Amino acid sequence: AQETSDMTKFNILQQAGVSILAQANQAPQLALSLLG
Repeated sequence: AQETSDMTKFNILQQAGVSILAQANQAPQLALSLLG
């Protein structure tokens, strides 16, 4: 049971990392569009 919980934790961290990267990629584009 311990192994599956570790895998789940890893998947959650991975998804969080992906979403953080996606937001980080969008931020400069948003700033540029605001600056026009």
